[in-house]
Amino acid sequence: MKEAETALTYILNCRRADLYLDADLRLNKQQAEVFSQVLLRRIKHEPLQYILGRSEFMGLDFKVNKNVLIPRPETEILVETAIKYMKLKKFPRILDLGTGSGCIGVSLSKMVIGSLVSASDISALALEVAKENSRRHSAKIKFLQGDLFAPLEKQGLLFDLIVSNPPYIAKKDFAGLAEELSFEPLLALQAGVDGLDLYRKIAENAADYLLPKGLLILELGFGQRSAVENLLSENGKFEIIETINDYNDIARVLVARKEV
Repeated sequence: MKEAETALTYILNCRRADLYLDADLRLNKQQAEVFSQVLLRRIKHEPLQYILGRSEFMGLDFKVNKNVLIPRPETEILVETAIKYMKLKKFPRILDLGTGSGCIGVSLSKMVIGSLVSASDISALALEVAKENSRRHSAKIKFLQGDLFAPLEKQGLLFDLIVSNPPYIAKKDFAGLAEELSFEPLLALQAGVDGLDLYRKIAENAADYLLPKGLLILELGFGQRSAVENLLSENGKFEIIETINDYNDIARVLVARKEV
């Protein structure tokens, strides 16, 4: 759906088809003013999802604001991959590491029957959004606040799957990206000089929180496949199972299995 259509269907509370099939559909004065304000903010490169306060992901409607990353279509591949591996497992324990808006954890909770989902994030403001999205979709999720695995240290929890879309933009690359990204939380985007800081920490610690033969499924940044595979293979804790390309044939999702 085009952005203008998305804005109009939101303001008019109608379906996309109604914009073209309902001859009597009109913006009233108040609605026209709202649409005008949306256009003015969009001209300044503010993402439409923040303007409307919502974003669709995996067919579900999620609240978003400037405290959380806007869900991307590529991340749906991450969720679809996790579903593929977990759908036949009874009561799988899943950790959504760095949950942000909660779109990954909520989607898995809804789509993997019997799953027991935990979700962590360093940002208390992000967790507020994730909790609201969990309530919105009646998803039962255990939320934990802290940096990566820190809130799990005293929980004694082990998982069948850890899934994460960590920050992966290199500091040197950030200035050259689309202006829209300047509205999103830097904490959820940038990861050190080479974009690999979070992958290093995950590769070093994830195995300690996985059950035997547990899986780690990660979203990858452009051109990061080899570097992340090396990080996971070099410490001897993981075996690379597969990588999945996105719609532009870019390696986007990596699946690894705990070796012991």
